[in-house]
Amino acid sequence: MEYKTSNLPLNFPDKSDVDVEQLYNELRNKLKGEVRFDDGTRAMYSTDASNYRQVPIGVVIPVNVQDIITTTEVCRKYRAPLLSRGGGTSLAGQCCNVAVVMDMSKYYNQVLSINKELKLASVQPGIVLDELNKQAQKVDLIFGPDPSTHSHCTLGGMIGNNSCGVHSVMSAMHGLGARTSDNLHSMEILTYDGLRMTVGKTSEEELNKLINEGGRKGEIYKRLKNLVDKYGDEIRKRYPKIPRRVSGYNLDELLPENGFNVARALAGTEGTCVIFLNAKLHLLPNPGARSVLILGYPDIVQAGAHAHELLKFNPIGLEGFDHQLYDYMVNRHMHVQDLKLLPEGKGWLFVEFGGKDKENADNQVKQVMEALKRGDNPPNMIFYDDPEQEHKLWRIREAGLGATAFVPGLPDAWEGWEDTAVHPEKLGDYLSDFSKLLEKYNYHSALYGHFGQGLLHCRINFDLETSDGILHYRKYLEEASDLVVRYNGSFSGEHGDGQSKAELLPKMFGNELIAAFREFKSIWDPKGLMNPGKVSDPYPIVSNLRLGVSYNPAEPETYFKFPEDKGSFARAVLRCVGVGECRKHNGGTMCPSYMVTMEEQHSTRGRAHKLFEMLRGEVVKKSWKDESVKEALDLCLACKGCKGDCPVRVDMATYKAEFLAHYYKGKIRPLSAYLFGRIAQFSRFAMLFPGLSNAVKNSSLTGSFIKKISGIASERKVPDFAEESFKKWFFKRSIVNQGKPIVILWADTFNNYFHPHIAIAATEVLEYLGFQVKVFRQPLCCGRPLYDFGMLDTAQKWLLELLEHVKDDVRRGISIVGLEPSCVSVFRDELVNLFPNNDDANRVSQNTFMLSEFLEKKVIDYSFPQLKRKAIIHGHCHHKAIITMKDEISVLNKIGLDCNVLDAGCCGMAGSFGFEEKHYKVSVAAGERVLLPEVRKVENDTLIVMNGFSCKEQVVQLANKSSYHLAEILKMAIESEKDHRESAKQIQT
Repeated sequence: MEYKTSNLPLNFPDKSDVDVEQLYNELRNKLKGEVRFDDGTRAMYSTDASNYRQVPIGVVIPVNVQDIITTTEVCRKYRAPLLSRGGGTSLAGQCCNVAVVMDMSKYYNQVLSINKELKLASVQPGIVLDELNKQAQKVDLIFGPDPSTHSHCTLGGMIGNNSCGVHSVMSAMHGLGARTSDNLHSMEILTYDGLRMTVGKTSEEELNKLINEGGRKGEIYKRLKNLVDKYGDEIRKRYPKIPRRVSGYNLDELLPENGFNVARALAGTEGTCVIFLNAKLHLLPNPGARSVLILGYPDIVQAGAHAHELLKFNPIGLEGFDHQLYDYMVNRHMHVQDLKLLPEGKGWLFVEFGGKDKENADNQVKQVMEALKRGDNPPNMIFYDDPEQEHKLWRIREAGLGATAFVPGLPDAWEGWEDTAVHPEKLGDYLSDFSKLLEKYNYHSALYGHFGQGLLHCRINFDLETSDGILHYRKYLEEASDLVVRYNGSFSGEHGDGQSKAELLPKMFGNELIAAFREFKSIWDPKGLMNPGKVSDPYPIVSNLRLGVSYNPAEPETYFKFPEDKGSFARAVLRCVGVGECRKHNGGTMCPSYMVTMEEQHSTRGRAHKLFEMLRGEVVKKSWKDESVKEALDLCLACKGCKGDCPVRVDMATYKAEFLAHYYKGKIRPLSAYLFGRIAQFSRFAMLFPGLSNAVKNSSLTGSFIKKISGIASERKVPDFAEESFKKWFFKRSIVNQGKPIVILWADTFNNYFHPHIAIAATEVLEYLGFQVKVFRQPLCCGRPLYDFGMLDTAQKWLLELLEHVKDDVRRGISIVGLEPSCVSVFRDELVNLFPNNDDANRVSQNTFMLSEFLEKKVIDYSFPQLKRKAIIHGHCHHKAIITMKDEISVLNKIGLDCNVLDAGCCGMAGSFGFEEKHYKVSVAAGERVLLPEVRKVENDTLIVMNGFSCKEQVVQLANKSSYHLAEILKMAIESEKDHRESAKQIQT
């Protein structure tokens, strides 16, 4: 069998007719918003979270309704295709097209009103779901459907794709239905030909009145009525009666028995019919408390078969996953401790209950457990009523994408048959047949999904780069779609048809309804210019592939070796699958610059897409010297938040360092790069005369001059050098604990020259525990600041020198304790990325610890005196991303601190970033998001604990607050005991 591979759908207009230059000029002159037709922006918007790639004509970022109306008017004038886009997280290719893309998410993103009594919210399409729910929860309401992308998907995108999510079970049982369309009250829309109207439920009287009024609106309603009269019986017969039918257009909403609801009919049209200007949504009461029951089964088929039986207990969430997902997470070292919370089994169900309070929710779980125990072959059950444990369990389920996309030792997995749905009662049998089909085609995938509504998620190891692999994939789709039809299911139960499934829709709906789909689209979009080639008259499934047989990216020689990506920078960049976790507004670390600017090119995804296109060389053509790529990377704080927070561990800090290393070949870097990048050398020189150095930099005359020529913001204070370095202090002393176990204390640049009191505290703590502390006299440096400026040749040289000095000790098993998280992260990350095959580098990486890690992993039964104080804890970005804060919190808890761990993201200083004039405003804005306001509220008797030099500087300079390193806290505990003893002696005397 042959399959269509042409890039053009049926009846597609010839885009060569579009006068792009005139189109751009007119848009730029008429809009208040941003108009971007440059290659860099087009590259960023060329794909979404799917397998597809289509470079847009240009991008418009509207500020208001008038911008949207004007954009549509101008596009109509030049006959340019038009695509509305929200968060760009679509999995079926509906968010990329050769069109003018309107990105609604940056500006057109407000909650217009919330009516508590009517339980209605009015929103603009660019609003993110979590932002709506944050406001709705203030009046004890919530929007039911919640995709896994809830922190960054937009309501416009949810309406366009007819999204669902984990709590669609709650929405179906306690609201109006599982899908976004079910919870849509009305919409204001705009057609391509300029008609602006409000649509919703339409009574027969209203319908007749609208038709009789005539005009374009009357014509639309007349044609819609004729359509439903013509195809009504076929619609009733062919549409699957399941909770999650998302495939196809919602023509069933036009049936008289469904109220001729035009708003709901337009939901799920994926931008192919109209533009959404605003929407009114139905809200639900928000459960006051939630509890989770975990059920373990012998396999995923039995779990799936049992899921529907749990619906009678009215859960608000019912999810399932299999042992493959478990194994992948173990392989990837993801949530390994959390996995221990699961009951025995090879297939699991997560059943969540909501109640007015925790007791009510817990009691529901207990009742279900009792009922299950009375049945035949009850599953293994564990109920956790600790919210923290419940959160850990949900992290397992939510890890599906990250755990399945790039599994070490296995072929890469992709979407492509991602969210099929059947009736929940048939799910067990469907899972069995689906697994057999995967085996037949020699495919593998973890299976997970919204089992309470019969929906299955998976990422499959499709070969999308060779002709045989693509043909094999296409044949598989034929059988997979036949299987869904046999079960009277839906090809899409959540993410839409786009391009990846639309070609198969005749199997599901029949040719007569496919004609109805074409007619429905033509009613709204007669010229066929609204997101053409998606859903109706689609592009062939295997055309426009992001990879495909022509995929042949440049494979440049690089400094970093990218061992996790088979030594390929191209594969490292391909790692971004576009789900947009980096676009969330709050929580976690990634991506601080996006959280400030809300700009796609400042998200990890936007940067990765530009780098992907740079290696492809078709749109971004100047390779390492491309200014648009450099511009996108400029506001990357190199915080490594993406490596910790991104579900597929995109490491933009490393990609930035690699890019800058090549960009500056043959060029002179800015002076600031040399001053900050080689700060270890300049500091060593300055410490010959620290008093004079401080006087020069602090002088109003010389200090201002230094700032000006080095690009330092005038508002910043350059940190003072210490009067005496740590090493000078250390080597004046006699050896302590000679003959006892040795530990190397790494004297990094910052704690040696600027904050020696921290290194002194660490020395005394380690000696208190009975260790002999060793410090290297040589001026060794990990080169942390070098990476920010791409000075990788120098970094390699410094690291090799470092290895020569430390290798003998490390070969003997001596541990290295670091105090500055950014330096320790070099040993753990950059060192082995630059020298993956160097055994000494790997030994150093495995034997270097933060102080807290060393205590928890290497010191048996350590103890410190109790320090009963309150404390707020802020983790350095590298600490959170590369090392994790688990051991830090454990140590602080053990000494009796009452800890409040801030979810504050990045402090904004990020090494030299916050000192630079061009980055100062972004630096301050990042700090002001959470950290600085929280620090300013701290009472005087509460300790502020943070280990990073940058974090400390940001807090002292912008909040005028002092903070303490863990080493200082432990020394404080030791000294408090000494003070207590001294006081006791004096009392006895």
